[in-house]
This record gives sequence, C-alpha cells and structure tokens, in this order.
Amino acid sequence: MMNRKYTPWRAWRRTLLALAGATLLWTLPGCAGHPTVADYAQEQPRLSLRDYFNGRVDAHGVFTDRSGKVVKRFSVVLQGRWQGDQGVLEEDFRYSDGSTQRRVWRLTDRGAGRFEGRADDVVGVAQGQAAGNVLNWQYTLSLPVDGRLIEVQFDDWMFLMDERTLLNKAVMSKWGVRLGEVTLVFTRR
Repeated sequence: MMNRKYTPWRAWRRTLLALAGATLLWTLPGCAGHPTVADYAQEQPRLSLRDYFNGRVDAHGVFTDRSGKVVKRFSVVLQGRWQGDQGVLEEDFRYSDGSTQRRVWRLTDRGAGRFEGRADDVVGVAQGQAAGNVLNWQYTLSLPVDGRLIEVQFDDWMFLMDERTLLNKAVMSKWGVRLGEVTLVFTRR
C-alpha cells in the first residue's frame, strides 16, 4: 500500500523532469544562436559611425507589427556632425500619415568600438558596440501611444553594405515580448 501512495508523485515528478529537460533543450539553441557584434568583426567594409554619419544621410523605412504587417512607412533626413569624440545626429522624420517628428542624438565615442547615445525620448543612455561592418545599439525609447507614453526596448542592428548604403533592422519589445520591427535603408549623399 505504501508504494501506491508514492506512485502518482513519482509519475508526476518524472513528467515534470521530462518537461524541464525538453524546455532546456528547446531554449538552448536559441541562446546559442543569438548573434553578437564580435561575429562580424572581420566583415568589410568597416563601419565608422563617425565617418558615415558626418554630413547628410537620407533614409527610408517601415515599421511592421509582430505579424509582419506594415503599420507605418516613413522617410528621414539626417544631418550629422562630429567634434572630437562628441557627435550630434539630427533626425527629421516624415511619416506616411503626414505626421512629422524630430529626434536629436548626442553621441559619444568611448573608444574600442563603444558608443553612448542620448536623446530626449531615450530613457537613460543608449549603449552601442561596433565591430567590422556592424553596429548594435541597445536602448529604451519612450513612445507616445494613445495619449500616453510607454517605454519600449530596442535591439538595433546596423550593417554597412558599401560606402553609401547602411541597412538597419531594429526589434522593438516590451517586457521581453516582441512588438514589431523597424527596417531602414540609409543612403549617404
């Protein structure tokens, strides 16, 4: 009779351990597969944030929701200038619905491919790391939604294709849940 009392517990424990093991095996490849900036260290042409965003740059992009549907199209005119290790990047957005927005980034080159960025709608400090033809920014942005501000996180990747073209893909999330993506093509004049 004693064995019958413990049999359901043992069966439940085995099931729980099997589920935990399956979950671990399922999540490990995702962790191992996340790219890092170092993965691109040998890629050419080499991205110099200070050189690329010095002067006028035009961009066109889309915001897609998590299903992949285009929610907004936009264009951006950027004007950058650097003095020593300090840069200013002015972005003027024009959206497909006719609305406009301006963001002014204050950038600092920390050396060794590390950058910091500040803007009025960035919460705290954006952290950037560059290597090879890539720059990855991590930051929190305060966005107006339905009359209130919400904070969303950006995992922002820029890839230099040639001396004039830079591709940008940013994943936007909240509490770890993917909300959508921003895709941009920058063209240096």
